[in-house]
Amino acid sequence: MSTEDRFVDIEIKIAHQEDMVESLNQRIYEQQKQIDKLEQMLHALAQHLRDNPQGGQGPLNERPPHY
Repeated sequence: MSTEDRFVDIEIKIAHQEDMVESLNQRIYEQQKQIDKLEQMLHALAQHLRDNPQGGQGPLNERPPHY
């Protein structure tokens, strides 16, 4: 294998690695957006539970009024 062939192989490997890094970066970005959205939903739910501690329901083990 000549030196030029080795350089070509190295350049090909670097190009594939750059593509893989870019793909992984994009995936991480998408996951972070999803995490941020879920955190916002969690905070909103926690706030809702703080504002409405009963949540419109009685205790889970309480008998319905018709018993």
